[in-house]
Amino acid sequence: MTRVDPVCLMEIEEEDSVGTAEFDGVTYYFCAESCLERFKEDPAQFVGPDRHVEPPPVVAEGQAVQYTCPMDPEIVRDGPGACPICGMALEPKVVTLDSGPNPELIDMTRRFWIAAALTAPVFVVTMADMASGGSLMMGRGTLVNWIGLACATPVVFWAGLPFFERAWLSLAYRSPNMFTLIALGTGSAYVYSLMATVVPGLFPETLRMHDGAVETYFETAAVITVLVLLGQVMELRARDRTSSAIRQLLGLAPKMARVVRDDQEIDVPLSEVRAGDVCRVRPGEKVPVDGVVISGFTSIDESMVTGEPIPAEKQPGSRVTGGTINATGSVLFRADRVGAATLLSQIVRMVGEAQRSRAPIQRLADRISGYFVPAVVFVAIVAFTTWMAVGPEPRLTHALVAGVAVLIIACPCALGLATPMAIMVGTGRGATAGVLVRRAEALERLERVDTLVVDKTGTLTEGRPVLAVLKGLNGLADDAALRAAASLEQSSEHPLAAAFAAAARERNLELQPVTGFRAVPGKGIEGVVGGNQFALGNAAMMSDAATLLETAGGDAEALRRDGHTVMFLSRAGQIVGLFGVVDPVKANTADAIKALHAEGLRIVMLTGDNETTAKAVAARLGIDEVRADVLPTGKRDVVARLQGEGRTVAMAGDGINDAPALAEAAVGIAMGTGTDIAIESAGITLVKGDLGGLVRARRLSRATMTNIRQNLFLAFIYNAIGVPVAAGILYPLTGTLISPVWASAAMTLSSVSVITNALRLRRIGL
Repeated sequence: MTRVDPVCLMEIEEEDSVGTAEFDGVTYYFCAESCLERFKEDPAQFVGPDRHVEPPPVVAEGQAVQYTCPMDPEIVRDGPGACPICGMALEPKVVTLDSGPNPELIDMTRRFWIAAALTAPVFVVTMADMASGGSLMMGRGTLVNWIGLACATPVVFWAGLPFFERAWLSLAYRSPNMFTLIALGTGSAYVYSLMATVVPGLFPETLRMHDGAVETYFETAAVITVLVLLGQVMELRARDRTSSAIRQLLGLAPKMARVVRDDQEIDVPLSEVRAGDVCRVRPGEKVPVDGVVISGFTSIDESMVTGEPIPAEKQPGSRVTGGTINATGSVLFRADRVGAATLLSQIVRMVGEAQRSRAPIQRLADRISGYFVPAVVFVAIVAFTTWMAVGPEPRLTHALVAGVAVLIIACPCALGLATPMAIMVGTGRGATAGVLVRRAEALERLERVDTLVVDKTGTLTEGRPVLAVLKGLNGLADDAALRAAASLEQSSEHPLAAAFAAAARERNLELQPVTGFRAVPGKGIEGVVGGNQFALGNAAMMSDAATLLETAGGDAEALRRDGHTVMFLSRAGQIVGLFGVVDPVKANTADAIKALHAEGLRIVMLTGDNETTAKAVAARLGIDEVRADVLPTGKRDVVARLQGEGRTVAMAGDGINDAPALAEAAVGIAMGTGTDIAIESAGITLVKGDLGGLVRARRLSRATMTNIRQNLFLAFIYNAIGVPVAAGILYPLTGTLISPVWASAAMTLSSVSVITNALRLRRIGL
């Protein structure tokens, strides 16, 4: 028997519960020990008159919104800001339908454009002077330095202020990150340049130009700030689209519900519907909340929560789900789950929780920066102290030059570009091959995936039922049987009707008028065609079951074993036609699965379809494991269980019902032909909607990650060689002390090397 955990509202089988507890004479079952413990502490808050549930997906007007970090969910704040651990912008814990523009994105965009405008003249003048060998600004070095100071100051200290704030937080929390490196790089370049401009007399003659001015690095500080701002804008835009997925889920629920009160039907806001209310749903309307039909017959399109294309027939006793669309009839149902307890709200909540609770990817650069930043600062201090203690005169100037050179040559520009440049080029290459990457970490994780979980309908199959088998019986020709069936279906709104109509068009059959048409919910349709009484439907629709079994029983069972939905046609009570409707497998699915097996992946198929159909599809495709009759919450649980076994799981799906599992998986992969919700919940989208794109995505992931490792090596090898040289290790042997000019050149060379290497990804074969 199926039970509902009163704490988390998850459905569980009685035998799968971890324990029970009684309250007020009722026994409750629990899916996890944590739920049982919470219930025992205060059961009244879950099942009493003031029943407590998880925070509703829509925040009431005036209600405070808490913010959390997607990388470090333990960080929770009462307002927007930055995470003190990783430096990322915090996001609202609860997404609302009326959320306005992201204020962090607006702020970073404004800072980027203003900084770019102020950096352009400094960069152009500096580059032009370097290209001319220093002759362009001959005698005007002091003026150029003051111009650089005027332009770079607002760029570094206004546009780049958030980076310094986050760097300070990282030090306060003893968690150095990329913003620590950014602040050190831009700050050291700016401070050196400021001193060179304001007090050039402190610097030795060897560092002076012809007019007495000292070379500055304002353009270095400004350009780094602009590039980092651009990266922040791109990241915030991608994260904002992720939040829109939950808003779209919330938008599936209707605004109003028709409730029967005091024998009158009235429209009330959805928030006013209570458990026990009787609601009416008319044809074409959305079901407002979850409940049980008490009167009427209809078929309901549940594809947005089940992923299956064929509407479910509903009659008294059948369950209905909020957000689904009523197709043909008018029904009354009793609401039993409202607000945050509905299946749609649970899906919204699970998507949000999965996105927040996913194990954060600690990028290699950030991991190393935890050691790299203190090491660089230590080397700079040692260099400064050593020159002050034993260096030649002027000691202060030499010590300052050495210390600043160390910080400049260790500037995180190349380190910061190593990952994003490879990701930018790699994702662009993927787009040309039909692989859209929405989140960079998806590429990193995809390389390590060893298990692929796929939804059947719309992922392995087309998601459009077609008439695959047609057989006339008892003297009726195939075309005559199809003409009669399609004629009946032309008066039906059932999706299977389109399959019969398409088959009739292919055979150029002219349909006949129908009289006395009647739909029998859950069974089929009947009417008079060409003067004969016909009925089309399932076995229950046929009046003579014995005749049915004798005439077509064996063929029907064979079709079911082959994964077909079977329908019968009768004329005057005699079986005269047998039809098999199937959702065809996509043309390249079998080849793609073979290629994925060759990659060492284990394939697991999940579907809400019946077990017979699922096993038939799996057998044809060589799928390793099948899970049929799986609910949306069950798909997420299967993914979580596989990951709990130590597997790295990718989930491929196309429906709203797949969204929680897509968010839970290490890599969510959406079919481009599927719903927007699935696409927004996934890290990778396959534009053509087939698994062949997944093979290309896997190759892209490997190539991109290899490129990132190469970039990081290039970035750090320059530091490994350059930092000791900048500190003056060669001075006792050669009398050479590297100038910040050469430190800047080495930094630039490392950046160029990283960019050039990343651009090679444009030519990789997928």
